Amino acid sequence: MNPGEATPRRLRALPSRLTNQAALAANRIVDKALAQVGVRRYHYSLLAALDETGPTSQAELGRRTGIDRSDMVATVNDLADRGLVQRTPDPEDRRRNIVSVTAAGRRQLAQLDELLGAAQDAYLAPLSATDRRTLIGLLTRVTDYHRDKQD
Repeated sequence: MNPGEATPRRLRALPSRLTNQAALAANRIVDKALAQVGVRRYHYSLLAALDETGPTSQAELGRRTGIDRSDMVATVNDLADRGLVQRTPDPEDRRRNIVSVTAAGRRQLAQLDELLGAAQDAYLAPLSATDRRTLIGLLTRVTDYHRDKQD
């Protein structure tokens, strides 16, 4: 018997459970890919946000990425120690830091983009290109809907 068939029918029909099971598989694949170069998802999220928006405060980075304040400090510290980001005092408010990505951080981000692209392909291997676009569209709609409900 295939493991999916051993799962009770009621559970196999719950979209929330299926989404969670799919997320667990995705997280395992992504974590394994990022571990090849010694980084975690928070590292990628922070570098991607900085590359897209430019230098910004740690608080704003937390809002953009969903990274908790205490995790943000540890992530910025780790990336700064690796020379991938730099932290400078905010000229408008010396109590805040402005974080920016370095040239080494951009090179690391490009490498991570490649690793994550391969991880996405591995995760979505059973789906055609059309099915992948459909899945991404549906997940985006569900995510956006529930994010908007929280505001």
